[in-house]
Amino acid sequence: MSRRLLAACIGTVALVTLAPTAAADTAPTGRVFMVNPVQSSGVQTLTDAKDSDAAVSASDYAEVALRNLDGSGSLTGRWATVRSDTGKSAAATGGAFDYTRHADQFEQVMAYFWVNEAQEYLQHLGFGSEFPGANARQQPVRINQWGADNSYFTDKKAEIRFGKGGVDDAEDAEVIVHEYGHAVHNAQVPGFGTSLEAGSIGEAFGDYLAVSVGAFAADRYGWPVHADLACVADWDSVEYTAGDPHCLRRTDTDKTYADRVGEVHADGEIWSRALFDIRGALGARTADRIIVNAQFDFAPDTTFSAAAAATVAAAREMYGQQAADAVRAAFAARGIPGV
Repeated sequence: MSRRLLAACIGTVALVTLAPTAAADTAPTGRVFMVNPVQSSGVQTLTDAKDSDAAVSASDYAEVALRNLDGSGSLTGRWATVRSDTGKSAAATGGAFDYTRHADQFEQVMAYFWVNEAQEYLQHLGFGSEFPGANARQQPVRINQWGADNSYFTDKKAEIRFGKGGVDDAEDAEVIVHEYGHAVHNAQVPGFGTSLEAGSIGEAFGDYLAVSVGAFAADRYGWPVHADLACVADWDSVEYTAGDPHCLRRTDTDKTYADRVGEVHADGEIWSRALFDIRGALGARTADRIIVNAQFDFAPDTTFSAAAAATVAAAREMYGQQAADAVRAAFAARGIPGV
């Protein structure tokens, strides 16, 4: 039996709005970037400046509630626990984890907030209630564990590790949520990504989830957005990309299946464009419910064709033929065989 069929899917679901709650009013607070300072300011000339506070404006930060903490005084909560290997662990002073980017602890706060935000977004979509949970567990995170400008999810410990160099990776919410996307895939399909095409889908979903969660959070909190939605990790990429805008990758390229080059990040832009087009056709909430629910039926070594077929089937079962046709059209536009 399909894992996603464990849920009672219905064609019309009331929109659930994640508004601030009374509990959030009493939660400790922390200072974070509003996704990232390039997106919130629109300034494409920002640089890392060796972690200098002067590199960004005070207006690029937001004070947020750090929900679901366990009360231990550390960044440990229901959906995330942060383990630091550089500098002291973040601690609340007067009920606030109040750091700026010059401090290592700022990245710890960023990681906690954005992992929690990503899981709350998935629960807003119905995962963990209407559908099976999607990584609905405490996610371990290590900050600057990797002494290079790279971050990754490791399935050996089901842990996310964020690197440093240039703009430290955990300073950009889209990098944090991208890596969390790998954790979601692995929770849905243990060992996911054992083939080139499955690995490409994994990179694509991470990019797409980063865009989707960032957009939802900006709307939820009323944050400014002055950058292209399809541009992934605008801040992290400023140190090693030229041009305007700076993008680690994009979710709106014109790549098709015929453009594969055998590298998961590059080929992932084929799949992420299809997901982005599904979002455009069906709206963010409907698209994301379909996209995430379909992934329960992916194989660890899935192909683009098989994963596309599973996503079309999920759309049909959840929302009917018109939605399935829209999903099929998005994949067909990318030249994916068999759709």
